[in-house]
Formats: sequence, structure tokens, C-alpha cells
Amino acid sequence: MNVTDLLSAMELSKSTAVNQRVPKKLFIENGAKTTADKRQINEGIDEIYWLATIKPSTVGVPEYRDEMREYLEIAILNVTVRSGANARRIAEFVHRAIPYPVWLLLAQDKGIKISLAHKRWAQNEKSKVVLEGEIVEIDLESHSKATLELEKRFLDGLSLTNQRRSNIMILYQSWMDALLAWQAALLTGQFAQARTTEQAIIRRESLIKYKHLISQIETLRSRAIREHQISRLIEINMEIKRLEIKLDEVKANI
Repeated sequence: MNVTDLLSAMELSKSTAVNQRVPKKLFIENGAKTTADKRQINEGIDEIYWLATIKPSTVGVPEYRDEMREYLEIAILNVTVRSGANARRIAEFVHRAIPYPVWLLLAQDKGIKISLAHKRWAQNEKSKVVLEGEIVEIDLESHSKATLELEKRFLDGLSLTNQRRSNIMILYQSWMDALLAWQAALLTGQFAQARTTEQAIIRRESLIKYKHLISQIETLRSRAIREHQISRLIEINMEIKRLEIKLDEVKANI
């Protein structure tokens, strides 16, 4: 998969196209908080292109406003990250620098990452936005379980026509749920988008629990390697088995 494949899969109208190069200065001024951050943007990013903008007038989806946020449009950006640079950190800079939701494509070492993040007004300064919740990111190259059929179903799942479209925020969340469906597919072998908001919430929560349990199990296994007391080693192994059972239960909801 490449950037062209992903954009084609979204099936956006030509009226959304922007295709303009964006200076790094914009992100240094608006996304970086420290001198080290500015250096990381300047040295870690090769180039930035604003590929498209999704607006109510171009996709027929109404804007969204409430006391916490304002979703008037979605920006689609392609950022080429230099080898060795911290792509995840750069993604945070880009999301922070733009005041509306971003569909971010990160190209690094011939691989592609997709990154989406919700935003809300800063509590003390409503002219600025802050990230809300975790950034949802998938790496389309660092996987071994994805088949061509899974990739095809994922691309089909990105089509604008397959998203929930009550408003711009729900549209953005629907695409975010498609990324989570990809994460789930790498665990289950089946790509299936959530049909309702409730299903999407259950999957999101289950994926978070799954990752947390995996982390706990890995920590316990590391401790088991270093443990020399038989009684304590038995306790650790029993705890690992308990968590593995819980892991299977959580996986059933993914």
C-alpha cells in the first residue's frame, strides 16, 4: 500500500484536492514546545504536503460544534519523515499544529503509517487546541499477519461511502474506527468494521485492555527469567496463566 492507494480508497471528490507543499516553519511555530522539539521537526521531516481538505461543502457532511470542540473540516496531510527520526513524536507535532482534525499519512523508510487524533479546546485558552485521548496509529508495513485479502478489505473500508456521516466529527471517528478494525484484524485474522457506535466503543476499550494485558504478561515473563525462588516462580507462572485466560476473553470482544 502507498499514499496513492489510500487516497484512492477514500473515494473523495476532486473538489477536496489541495496538493500544496507546506513549510516546516508552520509546524515549528505551532506544534513545537521546546528547542529540542523544533530541532526534531527541522531535522526529522523531509517534506510536508497538504493533500486534501474535507469540508461540508465538498462531501455533504455537516460540521460539528459544541462547548469543547469545533470540527469544521478534516485536513489530509502526507509527511515524509527521514530515516531514524521519531515518527510518533513528529505525528504529535503535526496534530498539535493544526486546529482541526488531521488524517495524517507518515512515510518513512518505504513504510506508511496512518495517524488520527481527536482535539478539543484548551481549558485556559480557547484559541488553542489540545489532543484528546490517545493518538490512533497503524503501521501498514510492520506486520506479518496481514494477507492481501485483509489489505483489500481495509482499503474498501476506507471509502467515504462506508463511513458514518452524521457530522464531521462522527465521520472522523468512523475513519478512526477503521484503523482500530485493522488493529483488530491483525489479532483475529478478520477485518470487520463496527456497524454501530456501541460496537466501536467496545472494540476500542477491548483493544486498550488487550495491549495492557500483553504488557503485564511480558513484564511477568521477564521477572520469571530472573526469579530464582521456586515458590515465587510458581506464583508468577500462575499469574501469567490467569492473565492469558483474561486475554482470550478480551480478544473475543475485539
